[in-house]
Amino acid sequence: MSFKRAWLDDHGKDFGVFIDGKWVKPEGRKKYLTKNPATGEDLAWTTQAEKADVDLAVKAAEKAYQSWSKTSPHVRARHLYSIARHIQKHMRLFNVVESLDNGKTIRETRDADIPTVVRHFYHHAGWAQLMETEMRGWKSVGVIGAIVPWNFPLMLLTWKIAPALAMGNTVVLKPATYTRLSALLLAEVCAEAGLPPGVFNVVTGSGAMGSMLAEHPSVDKVAFTGSTGVGQTLRRLTAGSGKKLSLELGGKSPVVVFESADLDSAVEGVVDAIWFNQGQVCSAGSKLLVQEPIYEKMVNKLKERLTHFRVGNSLDKTMDMGAIVDESQRKSIEEYVEEARKEGAEVFQIKDSVPSGCYYPPTIITNVQTVSRVVAEEIFGPVLVVLPFRTAKEALAISNNTIYGLGGSVWTENVPLALEVALGIKAGTVWINCHNLFDAAAGFGGYKQSGYGRDGGKEGLFEYVRPAWEERPRPGKVQMDLKTFGATLPQRPTFENVDNKQITINGVTMPSIDRTFKMYYGGGQKRPDAPYVRPVINPDGKVVGHVGEGNRKDVRNAVETAHAAAPGWGKRAAHNRAQIVYYMAENLEIRRDEIAGRIQLMTGRKLEECVTEVDLSIQRLFHWGAYCDKYGGGVQETTLYGATVKIHEPVGVIGMACPDAYPLLGFVSLFAPAVVRGNTMIIIPSQNYPLSALDLYQVFDTSDLPGGVVNILTGDRDHLTKYLTEHQDVQSMWYFGSAEGSKFVEFASAENVKRTWVNYGLERDWTDPEQGQGEEFLYQSVQVKNIWIPMGDIFAN
Repeated sequence: MSFKRAWLDDHGKDFGVFIDGKWVKPEGRKKYLTKNPATGEDLAWTTQAEKADVDLAVKAAEKAYQSWSKTSPHVRARHLYSIARHIQKHMRLFNVVESLDNGKTIRETRDADIPTVVRHFYHHAGWAQLMETEMRGWKSVGVIGAIVPWNFPLMLLTWKIAPALAMGNTVVLKPATYTRLSALLLAEVCAEAGLPPGVFNVVTGSGAMGSMLAEHPSVDKVAFTGSTGVGQTLRRLTAGSGKKLSLELGGKSPVVVFESADLDSAVEGVVDAIWFNQGQVCSAGSKLLVQEPIYEKMVNKLKERLTHFRVGNSLDKTMDMGAIVDESQRKSIEEYVEEARKEGAEVFQIKDSVPSGCYYPPTIITNVQTVSRVVAEEIFGPVLVVLPFRTAKEALAISNNTIYGLGGSVWTENVPLALEVALGIKAGTVWINCHNLFDAAAGFGGYKQSGYGRDGGKEGLFEYVRPAWEERPRPGKVQMDLKTFGATLPQRPTFENVDNKQITINGVTMPSIDRTFKMYYGGGQKRPDAPYVRPVINPDGKVVGHVGEGNRKDVRNAVETAHAAAPGWGKRAAHNRAQIVYYMAENLEIRRDEIAGRIQLMTGRKLEECVTEVDLSIQRLFHWGAYCDKYGGGVQETTLYGATVKIHEPVGVIGMACPDAYPLLGFVSLFAPAVVRGNTMIIIPSQNYPLSALDLYQVFDTSDLPGGVVNILTGDRDHLTKYLTEHQDVQSMWYFGSAEGSKFVEFASAENVKRTWVNYGLERDWTDPEQGQGEEFLYQSVQVKNIWIPMGDIFAN
C-alpha cells in the first residue's frame, strides 16, 4: 500500500479538478472527504465543484473538440492505444485505489474491473481506426457530459469515454460522490499517455453539479449510468434541448434454473450473479427462479455454500466479498430485508462471519410473494430472493413481470430450451449457464425502465455519433406549459368553400355519397370514439374531405390491438415480412395515379411532383423490404470461449407522429423500417394532409398485412401525441412536429423511460436518401440483445 499512499501524498491528500490537461484548485470550494468503506480510514479530500468549474471544463472541452474532431482516425487510435498501455503500466495502483475507494475486493479489481478497462481502450482504438469505413455516414456529436455511479467507478466511466473519444468527441466527466479517486488517477494517466489537453476533463461534485453539467448549453450529449430515478430526472432536465441522451439504469435480473441444469455449476453461477461486488451491480441476478422439482435441493446447496463464504477487508485476496460502499447504502439494504422478514419471509444469513463496520452478510430470502418489494425493487446489495416455478412459460412470465430489463441468465443443459427462454426474457443481455460476463465487443444496456443505449460493441458507437448531414439541433429554451400541451377543441361545421361533389346518373345530377375517412386499427376501419370530424383544407381554403378526430380512447384501443399483434408479427419469418412489404409496393403502384391525385388535391402541388412522391414511396418500400432479412444481428467477437450472439429485436409498440411535408412519403418512410424489423405501431399521419395515408389502409388489407401491425389515428397531432407518449405500454415515440411537441415528448417519456426520436421543430428533406432512409431509421427500429453462450465440453475454457 505504500505506493498508493505515495500517490495520495503526492497530492497532499487534497485533490482539485482536472481541466484542460492540468490540475485546477479553485478558491473557496467546499471539500468532500473520501473514506475507505472497509476500515473507515480517511483517504483524501476532493473538491466540491461549482457552476464556474463546470463552465471552465466545458469550455476546455469545446476548444479541444475543434481540433480533436478533425484529428485523423489513425491518430485517435494511437491515443487510445497509448491510454490502454499506460493503464497497464499502472495497473497495480489502479487495482488498489479502486478497491480502497469502493470497498470491493482487490481480487475483483485485479481480475475483472481493470482488465475490462484496458480491454475497452484497446477495442475502441480499433473502432477509432475504422471509423471512416465502419461508421461511414456518421460524425461526432461534440462535448459529452458523462455521469457515472459508484459501483464500478473506473469501468463504467471507461464504457463512456472510450467510444466517445474514438468517435471524435471530447468529454467532461462527473464521477460519483463516494468514489472519485480512480477517475482522477485516470485523468492523470491520460495526460501522461499524451492525450491532448481538454479532450478528457474530470470535475468532482455533488449530484446538483451533475445536473449543471447535463443542462449546460454547450454539452451536446449526456451519457449516464445510475439509478432509474436519476435517469428520469436527467431526461426531464434535457427535454427539448436537442441533446442526445443514453441511460443505463437499474435492474432486477432473473436467474432461471431448470431441473435440467448442472446444479453445482448453477450454485457457483448464482454466487457470481448476486454476490459479485457485494450485489452492487445493476445486472445482479437478484431474483432466482428455480423449477419446483429441484427447488429445495437448490436452496439447500446455496445455504451450504454460504457457510464457506468469506467477507472481509477489501485488500485481503482471500475474501469473497468486501464492504458496502457507504453506511447509508448498508442501512437501505437492511431496511429491505427487515421489511421482508416482517411480511413473513424466511431470511437466511450467516452473520458470525461478517466483521463489524460497513459490511452486510450475503442473504437468501425465501417464502416471498411476487408483489413483495424485495422481489419487485432493486435492492443493490447482497440479497437474493428465491421463487419456484413449474413451467418455462411461468418462468418467463415471472422474469418479465418487472419494470426493468437489463439482464438475466438461464441455466440448463438443454440448449434449445436455453435459447428459447433467452429469447423470451425481455432484457438487453442474457447469459446461458453463466452470469455477469462483460466485454468491449458486446454492447450492454437495457429494455424498459433499465434505460436505452448500449455501452460497448459497434452498437455502442451510435450513442456518440449523429448522421453526417445533420447539424446539432439547438432549439433554445422552449417556453411552454407542459400541462396544457395537446389541448384541443373539436372542429366546427364548415359550410363555406366545401367541395360538394356531384354525380350524374341517367341524366340526373345528385350529390355524391358522402365519404368521411375512418381511422384504421386492428385491421379494420373504425369510427372515432367521439363523434367529431376534422376538415381537410387545401391551400386554396377549400374543404376536400373530413377525417375522424381521435382522442384518448382511440389511442387506448389502438395500443391494445398493436400489442395483440406484436408477438405474432415479431416472430414471423423475415422473408415473410419482406414479401408483405413488397406486396404493399405492388398494390401502391396499382393506385399510383389515384393517390398522386389525392396528394395534389390536398396540397395544391403540381401533379408531376405528387407522382414523384408516390414513386419515391414505392422505392422506399422496396428499400426497407430488402432489409427484412439483412439486419438481424451477428456474432460478437468477445473474449468468451463460445458464442456471443447479437440479436436486433423489435422495440415493441411505437407511436409515430408524421410531418406535414410529403404526407405520403413521410408516412411510408417512418412506418416501413419499423414494420420490417418486427414492430407494431400507431401512426398519426400528416395533420393537415392525412388523406393519402388513409388511402393506404386498403393497400394494407390487400397486401396480407396482419391486423393490428399498422394502426392509423387521425386528428390533432399534438393531442394524440400527448396520450401516446403518456401511455405506459408504448415503448417508443417518434415525433416530427414542433419544438414544443418535441420537448413534451422527451419530458413525458421519462415516466416509463420510453425511447424517443424527435425533430425539435426542424424540417428534413424526405426525398433525400440520407435524410429519408438512412441507417438511423434502423437504429431507431431495433433494440440490441446479446446472448452469451459458453462452450467447454471438449476443450477447457
